[in-house]
Amino acid sequence: MTATAVDRSDDLADSTDSTGGTGSTGSSGGTPAARRVPVARAYRFELVKLVSQWRIRLLVLACWTAPALFVAGVSRQSTLPTDTLFGRWMHATGWAGPLVVLGFAGTWALPLLTSVVTGDVFACEDRLGTWRHLLVAVRSPRRIFAAKALAGLTVVLLLVAGLACSSAGGGLLAVGNQPLVGLDGRLLAPGDAALRVLLAWACALAPTLALAAVGLLGSVALGRSPTGLLLPTLVALALQVAQTLPLPVAVRLALPGYAFLSWNGLFTEPVQLRPLLVGVAVGLVWAVLATALALLLFLRRDFTNPAHDGSGRRAVTVGLLPLAGLVAVTVAVIAGTTDSLGSGIGQAKVQRSVATAFAHLYRIQTGQLHRPAVTEEQLAVTAACTKGDGRQAQEGPGNDWRCVVSWHLPDVRLTGQAVYQLDVASDGRYVADGDGPKEVNGYFLVRTPLGDAPNPLWQFDGTVGLLPTPPPKG
Repeated sequence: MTATAVDRSDDLADSTDSTGGTGSTGSSGGTPAARRVPVARAYRFELVKLVSQWRIRLLVLACWTAPALFVAGVSRQSTLPTDTLFGRWMHATGWAGPLVVLGFAGTWALPLLTSVVTGDVFACEDRLGTWRHLLVAVRSPRRIFAAKALAGLTVVLLLVAGLACSSAGGGLLAVGNQPLVGLDGRLLAPGDAALRVLLAWACALAPTLALAAVGLLGSVALGRSPTGLLLPTLVALALQVAQTLPLPVAVRLALPGYAFLSWNGLFTEPVQLRPLLVGVAVGLVWAVLATALALLLFLRRDFTNPAHDGSGRRAVTVGLLPLAGLVAVTVAVIAGTTDSLGSGIGQAKVQRSVATAFAHLYRIQTGQLHRPAVTEEQLAVTAACTKGDGRQAQEGPGNDWRCVVSWHLPDVRLTGQAVYQLDVASDGRYVADGDGPKEVNGYFLVRTPLGDAPNPLWQFDGTVGLLPTPPPKG
C-alpha cells in the first residue's frame, strides 16, 4: 500500500462514517468504522516512544546536569579556557559560563544531539519493520509524519533548554550574578547580560531546527543507512569548515549555521542586528524547506516493500538539489541587497573596534586601580592598525594584524600608547594580545589595593561587523 492509497481509503472511510453508510454503527448492527487517530494522540504515542529509549533519557539527564558541573568546575580552576569566547571572564561572572557552553554546543553538541534524535526517528521503524502496524493504527501517513516530527522537535527543544538552564544555573551558583564584559569592552549590568544570554540561546535555535530538519530528511530518504543518522553532524561539520574559509560575506551569511556565530553581535553596542537576523532567517527557511522535502519523500514512499532502505537517487534529486538551490538563491538575495561581496573585514572597521574596546576596558582598569575616573570622550582613544608589512591589501582575516592604540588623560600632556597583536578570524571575531608597555597590558595580573586582579587590557576578545554599519544618527 502506498501513502496515496492509504489517504484515499481514509477519506472513503471517513465519508461513509459521517454519512451513516455501511461503515457506521446503527440499529441494523453494522460494524463500527475505523477512524484515523488524531495528531495529538499520535504525537503523545511517538513522544513516549522516544523518551522510553535509554539513550534519549541519558541525553536528557546529561544536558540538564553536565553543563552546570562543567561551568562550576571550570570557574573554580586557576586556568580558564581563554581560547573560547567569554572564557576569560568565567571567574568574574556567572553569565560567561552559558556563553562558553553555547559556543561548544553550536560546534559539537547540538549537531550530535539532533543526529541522535531526529536522524533516527523514521529509520527506527525501518529497522524494526513496524511501518505496516503503524499505518494500520494511525491510518494517515501525513499524521504519522506530523506526530514524529513534533515529537522529535519536542525532545530537541528539551535538550537545548537543559543546556541553557543548566549552564546558567551552574555559573550563577559558582560565581554569582555579576556584570559581564561585552565584546566591545562595555560592562553589561547583570539584568542586561541575562537578557542577552537568553537571546543568544534563542537565536541558536534557528540553526538547531535546520539541523533537526536535515535529520528528518536523512532519516526518511536513507532509511536504515547509517549516513541518515549522521547527516546532521556531517552537514554541521561541512558548515564549520566553510566558515573558516575566506568566503565572501554573502556566502557566509547564506549558510544555515551562521546563527551559531552571529549571536556574538548581541554583545556589542550598538547591537550588530542585521547579520543576526539574516542568520536566524536563513536557519528557519532551511528548517521549513528540509521538513517539506522530508514530507514529500515520505508520502511518495512504497510501504508495501518491507526491504525498503531509502533511495539514493531520490535523496539527491528531492533532497540535496533543492537545498543547494536555496543556498544559491540566498547568496544572490544577500549580495543584491547588501555590500557583502568581500571579506567584510577592513582596516577602518578593525581600528574602530579596537579603539572602542580599549576605551571601555581602560575605564575598568582605572576602577581596579582606584585612579581618578575618566570618560571615553576624555580618553579620545584612536587605533592605527596595519596588516602584515603594510604593503598588502589592508583587509581580510589573519594573525598578522598589528595595532598601536593612543589615548589622552586629562591634565597630562603626553600621549599614552599601547601595542596589540591581533588574530582576526574569518567570521570577524578577533583576539587582541597586549605587547606593551608592561604597566598597561604587559602582565596578566594588575596589583590593586585589594590584591592582584586579572588585567582586562592584557588580552581581550572583540568582533568586527561583517556587514556595513549604518552611520550613527545625529
